[in-house]
Amino acid sequence: MTRLVAYLVRFAMILFGYAVASLAASAFLNVLFLASLGYTPDHTHPTATASLYFSIPFVALFVAYFAFLPAVLVILLAEILGRRDWLYYALAGAVVAAVFLGLVDHSPDSTFAVTDTSAIMAVIGGGMVGGIFYWLSAGRWAGSWWRDDNASISPGPSGS
Repeated sequence: MTRLVAYLVRFAMILFGYAVASLAASAFLNVLFLASLGYTPDHTHPTATASLYFSIPFVALFVAYFAFLPAVLVILLAEILGRRDWLYYALAGAVVAAVFLGLVDHSPDSTFAVTDTSAIMAVIGGGMVGGIFYWLSAGRWAGSWWRDDNASISPGPSGS
């Protein structure tokens, strides 16, 4: 019974981490693209600032939707291998973003095709930010659900 609870808690942590990663990647992309358009957060335009607060969770829905399948594979691999370092998750986030860009580029309906180099780098950077925030919220405990804490590390002396 305790093993089942550990599985459910870890699954909830993974979902929470994925939501945090999607929000972080969305915030990064929003701030980056708005800054490239010349937006600065001053207090003379409160509606523009309020729209930023609405657009971050809205874009996060799209980020979570489009990155889901590659991210599931990366998270599953991290859980099986027990990867707990931030660099793995940053690079894995970049790979997830690159896979998304590759799938969008080869789709028959290329409405979302990204051809500008700075936009491609921004999406890959957003994937890296999402990966780091996943590590901060859930990745530091990867593989903890299946390891036995009482298992010996070395075989120890033999009894003969």
